Amino acid sequence: MRAVVMREFGPPEVLEPAEVDEVQAGLGEVVIDVEIANVTFVETQVRAGKAPHPSMLPALPAILGNGVGGTVAGAGPASSGARRRVVASLNGTGGYAERVVAPAARLIEVPDGVALRDAVALLADGRTALALAGRAGLGAGDTVLIEAAAGGVGTLLVQIARNAGARVVALAGQPRKLAIARDLGADLTVDYSRDGWDKQVRDVAGEVDVVFDGVGGDLGLAAFGLLAAGGRFCPFGMASGSFAPVTAELAGARQVSVPRGAAASPEELAALVRTALAEAAAGRLRPLIGQEFALAAAAHAHAAIEARTTVGKTLLTVSR
Repeated sequence: MRAVVMREFGPPEVLEPAEVDEVQAGLGEVVIDVEIANVTFVETQVRAGKAPHPSMLPALPAILGNGVGGTVAGAGPASSGARRRVVASLNGTGGYAERVVAPAARLIEVPDGVALRDAVALLADGRTALALAGRAGLGAGDTVLIEAAAGGVGTLLVQIARNAGARVVALAGQPRKLAIARDLGADLTVDYSRDGWDKQVRDVAGEVDVVFDGVGGDLGLAAFGLLAAGGRFCPFGMASGSFAPVTAELAGARQVSVPRGAAASPEELAALVRTALAEAAAGRLRPLIGQEFALAAAAHAHAAIEARTTVGKTLLTVSR
């Protein structure tokens, strides 16, 4: 079968299309014919050998890719072999391929009315956005600042905050991305690549109640400085290369909480995905799929993400 193999860590070009052995389902597992594979910013870090944690670096050679969508094509012992549309997470590797093996108990059915590509786009980002919103305790009347608001998680947070009745301040770095946030319902959009962006937010919106920090670094720290006493600072990414240096002492001095929550169990993560899919089926949550690449062009997908030219979700399409 076809896959994209990484034999060394390095630039996007280390992702090479190749023929590999067919996968085989074991006890309690199924084989999925992959139609759509998710691509994430973290996977670009893993590919470069600069993962957020060393334990995330796979043994080489490796096939990257954690989230996939497709149809169940076959099953191992004690598994159902019925063909059905599913999405699945793969514990970090294996997704950039025509077929994958996944535990049958971890499959998530795609509801009628939800496109498979939308379901894959919601697999990781949907559960992340819903978990963040839950921890933040979003409510009507909150002023919510969302960094990287045109990204996969950011676009969903804009919609979730809007649906909760919050006032949404969206930060992004290009006019196109600001327009996307406005179209999704943001009340104020601010270009955070310009000097004085934080003063602009304060002048127009005042102090904010919640910050969703998807950038980290100095920008995340500046966003933290906009929080009112009693506010909530919710980090979810490090696009800058590092998390915002917000210590417990700093948060305490500002009377700001940093609700991180305990590590979710597989069952809790699956429940969040099902909620995201149900919201999509009901028309209340719409993932923004900004770009799709062929499986063999996975290197181009990684390069686009690193160049910050992408918006919303980046996917790989698998055709046979």
